[in-house]
Amino acid sequence: MKIMSVREHFANHLQVVESAAEALAERIEDCSRILCAALRDGKKILVMGNGGSAADAQHLAAELVGRFLMERRALPAIALTTDSSILTAVGNDYGFDRVFQRQVEALAVPGDVVIGISTSGNSANVLLALQAAKTLDCTTVGLLGRDGGLIAPVVDVNLTVSSMETPHIQEVHAIIVHILCRQVEQQLFFETSN
Repeated sequence: MKIMSVREHFANHLQVVESAAEALAERIEDCSRILCAALRDGKKILVMGNGGSAADAQHLAAELVGRFLMERRALPAIALTTDSSILTAVGNDYGFDRVFQRQVEALAVPGDVVIGISTSGNSANVLLALQAAKTLDCTTVGLLGRDGGLIAPVVDVNLTVSSMETPHIQEVHAIIVHILCRQVEQQLFFETSN
């Protein structure tokens, strides 16, 4: 591993951000419209990931249920990473690969949006949950990294950050989460109030 200076980290970060902006802006717009359409129809957002991606999942759900930048009604979003009893029971009884799949099977209904976050694109538990979501007629979104891995061809909306460095992928995922929250608030509340 190469020793990197603070300035080099910032420079690499900016390069990955600029590349992602160029490659993903239109797909992020599409994703925000999908989220808004589902929320207008009374559907919910289910989101999951492991490790840092679990934190990103919780961040997205918190911003939608609470608020991002504007006072507005709460939006239905659930991070599937937060219930330790479900995670440990399912992990113990069925295996860790099924901890999100069982929750999707229990909670998702047709028209919901299920978002999987995986910096490698290969997280088995995220993949199985997204496959389950598709069988339930949910729209699926992947916030992915590297080449998108096994998850990219499975999801309806593929938001892959093309970097081999997990920290930079996570940094861009956090930006995408913020953009989606801003877009949802603008499209659902600001544009309709003008």
